Amino acid sequence: MMDSGIGGLSVLAEALRRLPTENYLYMADTLHVPYGTKSKEEVRSYVLEVVETMVQTGIDALVVACNTATSIAVDELRSRYSFPIVGMEPAVKPAVEMNRATGKRVLVFATQLTLQQPKYYALVSRVDEGGIVDSLPLPELVAYCEALQFDKALIKRYFRAKLADYDLDRYGIVVLGCTHYVYYADILREILPPHIEVVDGNAGTVKRLAALLHRFGIPAGCGGGQVRFMCSGGEPAYLDKMGKALELLRGDAPDRSFAGVK
Repeated sequence: MMDSGIGGLSVLAEALRRLPTENYLYMADTLHVPYGTKSKEEVRSYVLEVVETMVQTGIDALVVACNTATSIAVDELRSRYSFPIVGMEPAVKPAVEMNRATGKRVLVFATQLTLQQPKYYALVSRVDEGGIVDSLPLPELVAYCEALQFDKALIKRYFRAKLADYDLDRYGIVVLGCTHYVYYADILREILPPHIEVVDGNAGTVKRLAALLHRFGIPAGCGGGQVRFMCSGGEPAYLDKMGKALELLRGDAPDRSFAGVK
């Protein structure tokens, strides 16, 4: 799995729950985090370089655990490599289907770069026949997450400021279209009206990974869910931070052994 930083660990945590016998390599592109404020051309080159580094370790499959990276580079990655590659996209389709009977709108949180990509526009155009999807970039939330900033009062103020112009009674679902945002799902639920559901694409991504591993005939792992961390900057402190962030996401899960690799 790869991401610009620790956001994709929310996908890894889901994978460890659903595919606990696989071994995992998680790569953070710390030299270039965040992706959402970069140009399309920059992100493409970063992703291709990071994935090639991962390929040299002998990976069997790849999850691009970043909506922005997926929207920009997943097609090219699939043309380069023969192993299964799973990308991510905001969970707009299930959100629209869930809201179809209620008449409520869908609000998608994502990075500005994700929202600007043709892949996102194509997704919304394909599934949003009723024109009920609105989009809101939250660029600061990635920076908060990378700094492990989880002060509840501060994050609540941030969400309230961003949502001040929205009539939340009109919405039924908020889609978290960036894996960094998943860290703040519980805080977000505390300030949203109780009728609004908060969804993300992590479970669907891991289900897709499991299906592709089976389709490609890749044997089920027997390693007990060991995790190896890498980061493009090779910072030991960041490797430690990834371990702490994963345990935060997993709650009271048992300790795992983490191998920090520069």
